[in-house]
Amino acid sequence: MTSPPAATSFRALGKNLPQILLLALTNVFVGGMVGIERTVLPLIAEADFGIASKAAVLAFIATFGVTKAGVNFLAGGLSEKVGRRRLLILGWLVGIPVPLILMYADSWSWILFANVLLGVNQSLTWSMTVVMKVDLATPRTYGLVIGWNEFAGYAGMAVTAALSGIIAAEYGMRPEPFYLGLGLVAAGLLLSWFTRETLGEARGTGNPAAGAAPEKPPLLQVLRLGTIGDRNLSAASLAGLATNLKDGALWGLLPLLLASRDLPLTSVAWVIALYPAVWAVSQLVFGPLSDRIGRRGLIAGGLAVQGAGVACFVLGGSYPVYLAAATVTGLGTGMVYPTLLALVSEVAPAEWRASALGVYRLWRDSGYAVGALGAGLLADALGMGAALAVVAAFSVLVAGFFLVRVRLSRA
Repeated sequence: MTSPPAATSFRALGKNLPQILLLALTNVFVGGMVGIERTVLPLIAEADFGIASKAAVLAFIATFGVTKAGVNFLAGGLSEKVGRRRLLILGWLVGIPVPLILMYADSWSWILFANVLLGVNQSLTWSMTVVMKVDLATPRTYGLVIGWNEFAGYAGMAVTAALSGIIAAEYGMRPEPFYLGLGLVAAGLLLSWFTRETLGEARGTGNPAAGAAPEKPPLLQVLRLGTIGDRNLSAASLAGLATNLKDGALWGLLPLLLASRDLPLTSVAWVIALYPAVWAVSQLVFGPLSDRIGRRGLIAGGLAVQGAGVACFVLGGSYPVYLAAATVTGLGTGMVYPTLLALVSEVAPAEWRASALGVYRLWRDSGYAVGALGAGLLADALGMGAALAVVAAFSVLVAGFFLVRVRLSRA
């Protein structure tokens, strides 16, 4: 009797399965660190610091995105020299001051500085959990293990986004919601200490699906390939940028938009949390599915679905519609997120896969800065609804471009 596909995939992971699950658990706390900001920080900007300009409010997301993108670019190559585990632990050490600053900052500049540290924390910890899982997997299980990783991270984000909003509604916006961050850092650091180094597996494994080359190209050459030189890698970079551009815009504007429509803070928290919750759970389906049916259609479809979800936020006028919009947007993001990481992992040879993932994450997380600043400026000029409408249209345009640009042997 033939084994079912799921059993076959689990068997392919073999003795590495416990380590992969430990890394996934660690990523729950990584995602939670971002979740503590998503509901309350844009509201704190107006309530505690009197910032009226939407562009100024969204500056904290831009500093996060620029820092995370830049460190992502360096982290992949650096991990090939010093190892993955060291960078994972370093990322948690950098994250220790973040919740403390968010609790007690007396100026917006301190909030921006906290988000620089958060960007470093996220780039090192999240990047390393992805790279270490891929080191331990095979090309036919990349979507599976990346789906687990992204599910864990965004589930953590959803839970803390909801909890922080509920705590803020009950006790106030500061400092109580950010107590969660102290526990997240402690748990993440403890779990990371028990992970093992995976660089040896990467160096000992070729990638036949990508035609692994024996020599690693210089980092700037990998940057060129991931930006314009390789049609598959460059299309993945643009699709990732569009996805996080949308997320940066929603992170900053959605709490303000819903509050401006007289939605209670607790209801705002549930809408904000539902979006990454659906995103998280759907990745458990779409990551493994991409291993079986191919990546291209899922990514293009996911970009279009994201655009439709954002449009629903603009056009909606009731709590049920906002919940539906969050569900659609989360579903589209879940179609794209693990699938893009799996595509890059499959296309890039094992010898420079971590660097290729770093370049992809450079452009993907640049989307936070582009989305936050662009949406903030558009919101100041045209209103929040118009800004999100532009974001929705951009997602759909990139979906069409991706279909035209990408050429894979297994679509």
